[in-house]
Amino acid sequence: MIAGKSVLAFVMAGGEGSRLHPLTAERSKPSVPFNGRHRIVDFVLSNLVNSEIYSIYLLVQYKSQSLIEHIRRSWVMSPLIPHHYVTVVPPQMQHGPEWFQGTADSVYQNLHLIDLVKPELVVVFGADHVYRMDLRQMIEFHIATQADATVAALPVPLEHTSSFGIIRTDSAGRIRDFREKPESAEPMPGRPGHALASMGNYVFSADLLVDALMRAHSRGGHDFGKNLLPAMAERNRVMAYDFTTNRMRGIRDYEEPAYWRDVGTIDAYYEANFDTLGEFPKFCMSNPHWPIYANPDQTEAAQVHDGHIRSASLGAGVVIRRAIIERSLLRREVVVEEGAEVVDSIIMDRSVIGQGARVRRAIIDQYNFVPPGMKIGYDLEADRQRFHISESGVVVVGKGQLKP
Repeated sequence: MIAGKSVLAFVMAGGEGSRLHPLTAERSKPSVPFNGRHRIVDFVLSNLVNSEIYSIYLLVQYKSQSLIEHIRRSWVMSPLIPHHYVTVVPPQMQHGPEWFQGTADSVYQNLHLIDLVKPELVVVFGADHVYRMDLRQMIEFHIATQADATVAALPVPLEHTSSFGIIRTDSAGRIRDFREKPESAEPMPGRPGHALASMGNYVFSADLLVDALMRAHSRGGHDFGKNLLPAMAERNRVMAYDFTTNRMRGIRDYEEPAYWRDVGTIDAYYEANFDTLGEFPKFCMSNPHWPIYANPDQTEAAQVHDGHIRSASLGAGVVIRRAIIERSLLRREVVVEEGAEVVDSIIMDRSVIGQGARVRRAIIDQYNFVPPGMKIGYDLEADRQRFHISESGVVVVGKGQLKP
């Protein structure tokens, strides 16, 4: 219960993540590893649980097995407490043979779950963003403003509007226009160069959400941003919640206030990982007042036999043998052999960097063996013949692409 209201959560975790390829070649976007021992989905689930929302349905679709296994291992809520669960829900196809046709359709196909739980409020959040948020504050805003629906929003530069749902509000914060990924937008009053963007996180009064989903479905509308919310904004009281007002204990002075990143591209994902690194990170992963939960790990501590290490994150079980590691993140059980160099890179679980190999500005996915002496990230034209290269020149080696 929050402010006397029962709350049910739907987490949209079915994203294909085509722009994150090849990291999503064998897994969905929410299950892509992040930082030392997390997955991207851990952020939204941690925000929900820390906000005392314990009834959570995770709607999955594309390449979901990795995500299902992660939820099974990491997100087991107590079976002794009613309404405490994180339940994975694949497409039920109760209304036909189709998979989820869009974000709104995924909830529409699961209206029976709303009827089963009978909540007063339903929160619908995405599973592919990196941030901390106290949902209780957004819900209290929803109740205080007598909203039918509330959309979490924050300013974004005008040149990025084509990547977001763009909102226009009146002076009271009520949404008067909602456009999904427009090519251009008018600047916000008082914020030249910026527009107000939806974060893809919503709070709904349950009965009105059910009615809006039925209306959208009858008109062939399958998406929250394209169909349901613009229609609701015309007939209902839809409010914008300013995410920058969300207050969080434990945030350091050097962290970026209201940090939120959509990690939907290789470059955005790469940069967000490095936002967590260093003496004064933009986003500190450690916050005892608002932890980001992860898979319990029984692996032994990292071992550094010798070498040079500067500004690095080392996961459990990492072994470094007389190597150079600079400004890099090494996840669980990575081995870096003697004479190797890893610079400005992300090395994922159980990969090996062979003796004398050099890796720079790269993402090495799980279960790779970089042969002794190989160079990655030093000759992009040569790398392009073997690996994926992002727009900014980050080299991505797919899962298990380099065999021993």
